[in-house]
Amino acid sequence: MPKMKTNRGAAKRFKPTGSGGFKRNQSHRRHILTKKSTKRKRHLRAPTELAAADVAAARRMMPYC
Repeated sequence: MPKMKTNRGAAKRFKPTGSGGFKRNQSHRRHILTKKSTKRKRHLRAPTELAAADVAAARRMMPYC
């Protein structure tokens, strides 16, 4: 049986955590930054945990992580 392929888009976006979840970067930091407050932009820098409902889908996309 051939190897399963990793979804490369998912591999670039998610990193596995020790507890079995995935961490991800937050959105809304790419453009139109002048109207966003400094506090809002600072908080968007921090990575966050992928929602529990999405973990199974991310795991299917990355079978070897």
